[in-house]
Amino acid sequence: MSRTLEPQLSFADLELRSLGLQLDPTLRGIADFFQDHPALVEQVRLDLQRGLKKPHSGRNGMSPEQTLLSLTLMRVKNWDYRELRERINDGYTLRHFTQFDSHQVPKHDAFNRAFNRLTPATMQAINQAVVQAAVRLNLEDGKTLRVDTTVVETNIHHPTDATLLWDAVRTLTRLVGELREQLPRGVKGFINRTRSARRRMQALERMTAQQRQQQQTPKYRELLSISRQVVTAARRVGQCCYNPASRSRPIKAAARWTTFHAFASISPTARS
Repeated sequence: MSRTLEPQLSFADLELRSLGLQLDPTLRGIADFFQDHPALVEQVRLDLQRGLKKPHSGRNGMSPEQTLLSLTLMRVKNWDYRELRERINDGYTLRHFTQFDSHQVPKHDAFNRAFNRLTPATMQAINQAVVQAAVRLNLEDGKTLRVDTTVVETNIHHPTDATLLWDAVRTLTRLVGELREQLPRGVKGFINRTRSARRRMQALERMTAQQRQQQQTPKYRELLSISRQVVTAARRVGQCCYNPASRSRPIKAAARWTTFHAFASISPTARS
């Protein structure tokens, strides 16, 4: 990683700034925010110099302000590294915002290396400062967490009633088995019904239209009965194994029980 250095303004930069170009209100607010929080900039500087044998020698790299403003710009605009570099390189407004001005804009992989050097503690400090500012300005009370998810393509089966019941039986049986391995005295009173449930599920999935008229209802009742028995037995196991007053349970056993109890609570007790 290169050493950080405050870029020097050229005569061209001074001439352009004398024209009175104004930043977008959002960008202006972001720039003012980081100017009011010099501790965040200092924390970024320490991250950029972390691990360097001679941080004050070598070629010049991105400054902490450039790194922090560029990262924020990429997140706000939802750009990738290549588009970030191209947008900054093509427009003086973004050059001014990120403090590159007339200096050469680094390649996209340089942005990637700089951003990856930021530690989780630094990112947490930035997020905390943003939340505190939002609460102070009455923009957010900080009591509700909003998250986003990313959809990842994977191979899953079509969620029919039969396969969902089979999933409940299979998962509860697996969790009870893991709980049995963690508890010193094991688990008693739970019968493995995965084979019988799988046979009913496969029979329902492979039925033809003609077979469904006569065989579907009885098979569904059998699968529902098996599922109900497994859920009831799993809840009974959970009630017998869990003792809130006991502190002798291994940590893994406690974690397994918590997962198992949560799944058993939402598993279907379907009616035939």
